[in-house]
Amino acid sequence: MKYKLIVPIMALLLFTGCAWFFDKNMDEKTAQELVNDGMEAFNSQQYRTAVESFQKLKDWYPFSKYAILAELKIADSRYYMEEYGAAAVAYDSFESLHPRNDAIPYVIFQLGMCYIHQLESVDRDQTSAKKAIEIFSRLKKSYPDSKYATQADAYIWQATKNLAAHEFYIGEFYFKNKHYKAAVVRFKAVVADFPDVGLNQRALEYISKCEDAVANPKNASEKPWWKRLL
Repeated sequence: MKYKLIVPIMALLLFTGCAWFFDKNMDEKTAQELVNDGMEAFNSQQYRTAVESFQKLKDWYPFSKYAILAELKIADSRYYMEEYGAAAVAYDSFESLHPRNDAIPYVIFQLGMCYIHQLESVDRDQTSAKKAIEIFSRLKKSYPDSKYATQADAYIWQATKNLAAHEFYIGEFYFKNKHYKAAVVRFKAVVADFPDVGLNQRALEYISKCEDAVANPKNASEKPWWKRLL
């Protein structure tokens, strides 16, 4: 009796398993189909759909000739979706895995741009500015003849201006709160480290005022430079 019950159950399980396997294979696209789907979505600016296709390609066909392209296009898609943190991770991973790939100058440039897009206002942390300078400087040094290296200076300048303005902002904050010695340190850093961003003269004026304020506390008043521009 038990044997008679076991046989149809086993048959049912076997049939169900085969049907599941058959359906799975029917749904699974080839690497060529996935790369075609991904590129079509990418070129149509449907970046999230593109990521889905390229991620499937990576997962299902990790040794496909299209796998490297999928990695790069996932990074590009994240970038164009303005997911700059995720894009930076993807570009960094691509460079680590494929350091000799012909696309590396482009990848480094895009990595730098991820940090340019994450630049904070001058009153906030400037880690992104420092990273951008580091990456674009590395691009210039490693690939000086690349067309991307020729664009690096403009972004180094942009990030450097942010850093200088940040130092100046902190110096002025200290000055307004009568921490003159701390202010002098910041203003001297502006003069020494950022001589070409247009803040030198103001920094020198503040250094003089700080030194005067230490010697003559009654003279320690100054309208913030940014208000003088209004």
